[in-house]
Amino acid sequence: MTRVAAVDCGTNSIRLLVADADRHTGAIKDLDRRMRIVRLGQDVDRTGRLAPEALERTFAACREYAEVIRELGAEKVRFVATSASRDARNREEFVRGVVEILGVEPEVISGDDEAEYSFTGATRELAGRDHFEKPYLVVDIGGGSTEFVVGSEHAAAARSVDIGCVRMTERHLVRDGQVGDPPTPGQIAAMRADIAAALDLAAETVPLGRARTLVGLAGSVTTVAAIALGLREYDSSAIHHSRIGIDQVREITDRLLSSTHAERAAIPVLHPGRIDVIGAGALVLLMIMERVGAGEVVVSEHDILDGIAWSVA
Repeated sequence: MTRVAAVDCGTNSIRLLVADADRHTGAIKDLDRRMRIVRLGQDVDRTGRLAPEALERTFAACREYAEVIRELGAEKVRFVATSASRDARNREEFVRGVVEILGVEPEVISGDDEAEYSFTGATRELAGRDHFEKPYLVVDIGGGSTEFVVGSEHAAAARSVDIGCVRMTERHLVRDGQVGDPPTPGQIAAMRADIAAALDLAAETVPLGRARTLVGLAGSVTTVAAIALGLREYDSSAIHHSRIGIDQVREITDRLLSSTHAERAAIPVLHPGRIDVIGAGALVLLMIMERVGAGEVVVSEHDILDGIAWSVA
């Protein structure tokens, strides 16, 4: 067994997994799994730079994670950074801060690498289960981008496109510094057109219609699942491998995009950091399901973070 720590720093959230990994059997035992909403990608789409306040929120989470890693005695640490830090002109400032706090350099991976780790983390548990037909299409809806990867035992094709929940919200739903309350039909139509164009790009590389099982990852998907399941509080065990039908996803998406900030904030399982971006994230999920003809999405709590942990072990 090897005790490893994996950090996934995305556009909207930063997550930590400390686990004991068995390199021979492929088993992982979670010791600590946590997430903080830091919005590292705040305004990156507009300014091209990581905002000072976004960097400080991220570094505060890193300091918390460094303490957990020390307490649990992880032997190996890997820090993977995704879309926002790929795009930013001042990303060296981000790299320096992470090295000072955690002692490891963040790896700013490509979208294709991001998709590969997501596929590994999401599908390793599905192998050998007859009711999850192959090939799988794994979609990881992040803050800045969405990764698509199709495959069976291994990833066969992958593509990353810029339709994350934060990016779509900031690009289409924000006016005068505020998210539409609720968004206008015109704003939603523009967002739909942007997502549709990105799906066309993804389809150039990934055969979206070939998959037999759609697997959805990350906070937008798990939040939609929690709402569909009627949870009063977030319950990972109930959400993991739940199967949410397209009619439920469509109803929830319509509800989120027609509601005010206060109405969304009143949803018990909705994390405060997702109140203004969940509508865009739900719409991305819905349009993917419509495009691939999926009647349901299998929701996975295991994703890129688990794939990073496997790679360390």
